[in-house]
Amino acid sequence: MLLQRSLHLNKSQLFISRLLHDRALAKDIEIIPSQSPEAWISKVDEAVRFFREGLSLYFTPDTYAFNIIIKALCKLGEVNRAFEFLNEMGSFGCRPDIVTYNTLIGGLCRANDVDRAHVVLNEIQSEKACSPNVITYTSIISGYCKMGKMEEALYVLEEMLCFGIRPTLITYNVLIDGYGKASDMPSAVSIYERMIVQGCSPDVVTFTSLIDGYCRSGQVDNAMKLWYEMGRKYLFPNVYTFAIVINALCKKNRLDEARDLLRQLKWRDIVPRPFMYNPVIDGFCKSGNVDEANLIVTEMEEKSCLPDKLTFTILIIGHCMKGRMHEAIRIFHKMLSIDCAPDKIIVRSFISCLLKAGMPTEANQIILTASMKDLNLNLLSSRKILSLKKSMGIPVAA
Repeated sequence: MLLQRSLHLNKSQLFISRLLHDRALAKDIEIIPSQSPEAWISKVDEAVRFFREGLSLYFTPDTYAFNIIIKALCKLGEVNRAFEFLNEMGSFGCRPDIVTYNTLIGGLCRANDVDRAHVVLNEIQSEKACSPNVITYTSIISGYCKMGKMEEALYVLEEMLCFGIRPTLITYNVLIDGYGKASDMPSAVSIYERMIVQGCSPDVVTFTSLIDGYCRSGQVDNAMKLWYEMGRKYLFPNVYTFAIVINALCKKNRLDEARDLLRQLKWRDIVPRPFMYNPVIDGFCKSGNVDEANLIVTEMEEKSCLPDKLTFTILIIGHCMKGRMHEAIRIFHKMLSIDCAPDKIIVRSFISCLLKAGMPTEANQIILTASMKDLNLNLLSSRKILSLKKSMGIPVAA
């Protein structure tokens, strides 16, 4: 059933919006919440086909209807097809608006064709078809930053300012992140200071980008200073801030500090992820303190964060290196019990450790368990597996 506002949309808009489940209409029209990629592609193709047929048979499209199709094609990465629709708009008395151009520029930037996006921006300005806005410029700046082309990104920022368009927090954040990923922290800090002077308050994304940049540059102490500055500004680290700092501390072998950050998760309103814990678990296992590693895993599970394949791999190898083979076997079976499938490398490494420890029977059992779980590891031929089963007294079908 359509809500009241949808009555004001023309038939082409409604039909295409239903087909594409356009997010922009989500507040006004009941929409199926999720689709597989294949279903989405099918819907877009159906919408394009209807649109083509409807141009001559059913309706006269307006700019809004064209924008829906262009947006869907850009989302699929079909930017050239989207431009075909742009070129057809004039034939129906439609003029592209800034939403049209922003959609196309965003599509080009996602396809890493940022130079072409910049050309489109210049064409808009020269033809004065419509006025670019902060979204237009920020999309191109972000595209250049993701490609590591920071000089070009800064040029677009200056161009934006020349036209009297003020950067937003998002604009500054993408620049800070770009410079941080390029390990150019003086430039990142310069953008941050410029942002403050302009009266734009930083958020957790700003600080996370700066912290990440310092960590990438090996300047962990500077990263920690920003961590504490966040607290003074009443900004709370998110899951990625934690993960970045913890990983950096572990790389510097500052395990106790990383461990303290994990303890803070007990009273933080953060849904933890395994990648936050894995570097610390790995660090303690490599230092031989597998008991502390096990304790961290228990804390993980208390926070409803299940270990992932990397967690189990670290624990299994860590316990093997410590000579605690039976615990390693228990961990391997726990891994299988939660449907976390090991890969060939970990199984082969584990088997090798068991054999070196003089435990061939246990190694054979691991081979059989992995093979019977149908993990497609191709560890042994079916004949060898059959032979192993017989030798271990396991019933075999005739």
